[in-house]
Amino acid sequence: MSTELSEGQDLDGLREHATDGTTRPSDICSGTAGSSMASIAEYYAGKSVLITGATGFMGKVLVEKLLRSCPEVKALYILVRPKAGQSMQQRVSDMMKCKLFDRVREDNPDFHQKIIPISSELMQPGLAISPEDVEKLTGCINIVFHCAATIRFDEPLKHALQLNVIATQQLLSLAQQMHHLEAFIHISTAYANCNRKHIDEVIYPPPVEPKKLIESLEWMDDGIVRDITPRLIGDRPNTYTYTKALAEYVVQQEQDKLNIGIIRPSIVGASWQEPFSGWIDNFNGPSGVFIAAGKGILRTMRANNDAVADLIPVDVVINLTLAAGWYTAVHRPKTALVYNCTTGGINPFHWGEIEHHVMSSFKRNPLEQAFRRPNANITSNYLINQYWILVSHKFPALIYDLFLRLSGQKPQMMRIFNRLHKAIGLLEYFSSQDWEWNSENMSMLMSQLTPEDRKTFNFDVRQLNWPEYIENYCIGTKKYVLNEDMSDIPAARQHLRKLRNIRYTFNTLLVIFIWRVFIARSQMARNIWYFVVSLCFKFLSYFRASSTLTN
Repeated sequence: MSTELSEGQDLDGLREHATDGTTRPSDICSGTAGSSMASIAEYYAGKSVLITGATGFMGKVLVEKLLRSCPEVKALYILVRPKAGQSMQQRVSDMMKCKLFDRVREDNPDFHQKIIPISSELMQPGLAISPEDVEKLTGCINIVFHCAATIRFDEPLKHALQLNVIATQQLLSLAQQMHHLEAFIHISTAYANCNRKHIDEVIYPPPVEPKKLIESLEWMDDGIVRDITPRLIGDRPNTYTYTKALAEYVVQQEQDKLNIGIIRPSIVGASWQEPFSGWIDNFNGPSGVFIAAGKGILRTMRANNDAVADLIPVDVVINLTLAAGWYTAVHRPKTALVYNCTTGGINPFHWGEIEHHVMSSFKRNPLEQAFRRPNANITSNYLINQYWILVSHKFPALIYDLFLRLSGQKPQMMRIFNRLHKAIGLLEYFSSQDWEWNSENMSMLMSQLTPEDRKTFNFDVRQLNWPEYIENYCIGTKKYVLNEDMSDIPAARQHLRKLRNIRYTFNTLLVIFIWRVFIARSQMARNIWYFVVSLCFKFLSYFRASSTLTN
């Protein structure tokens, strides 16, 4: 433990600013026994909630779950950035038309009246929130869920710092002005400390003092920052994990003024159960890889078959987040509680198993107009992976692009493969090794819930059936990301059969061509060739004679 201390810190001092994965009686304020008996839905009744990142993947699921399972919630204030050509109101309207909200829409057709958009821009000072909106928020907000962040692994450091750290600082400043705030829940990532193999539910000393880094980068131009970024992030793989670690430290610094909880999900995937199985709306992370494999574009990927693929369903993360909001507000821990929201230590599933189930699923429920039959392989060997990239990716892409050129169309396959290789390259760090996450706070929180809340806000990943989940995940990419109709599956299967026949024909002709070239150079090869052809001819003659006699 001493190796984790920054200069001038002693062990007792560190304990004051970090959780040790357990809940102590002294961590809970007195006078909350009566309110602690309230269920989660009862707690959120009449509350005003502020959500950042509400138009993103996790944010939308959080909004939907609050509206559906906590129907008495008073209002959801969401920070929205107006986009070019699309107003803030239009963005919110489009979000609420999403299929994700179908169950809420059935129960309450007027649910949109509880959603109040607030114009905001995380890249601007003060989050670009107007004085009128600041006054409104500081006067009514009870809980803040901070989900907004850039999740791009290759984000320039300055941009990632602004979105993940500086914006978090400014939101914390706003939160301190809120007169009725009861909890501030920050969504981090389980990989914020991925430079460690064992990760406890504590906030580790930051790689650098955030304030000093921000001040240093202010005067540097983008070129200088780009050049020094590798040295700054050190043994972390990208700017995303680096800035999320800094953001955790920034949040922890306010634990004496605010009731804080930090959620650390691992690789967030499609929904497990809520509001329905397999919902996903983006190509990020494993979703894009699954789709590329299902389309037959991805044929090889560098990963460790035996490494744990720490996927976590999005509804599990959201259920834990809402439960943590309730616990933080009701029990008011004296220090910021961290929840490692992962599956690897509780219900592990490996990359090799995922590859098998993804391929099986897409063969049963194929994607429309596949480029080739799904047949991806995982290898941890760099040279073997590069060989298959050349043979199964680049060579077919060149042939297909040549065909497109000859037919007067614009070549595109090589560009698609280059983008795919870049995306997979960013994931290799996470698919090639294992981590161990302590999850005692997650278990502790589950023990605090009533039996009814454990069902309504289920985050018990021991119940997760991986093969069934992967099947629903793959179907979800087909239905909700690619917007393909399940009734067209027979036609998609017929297309796969046609691709199979084309492949067999091509491989047969290729073997014959190579063999004939070889025959032209070798008398022995010619003798073997003539013997094989003669044997086949005799077999066919015998078969015909036998059929004639039988008839």
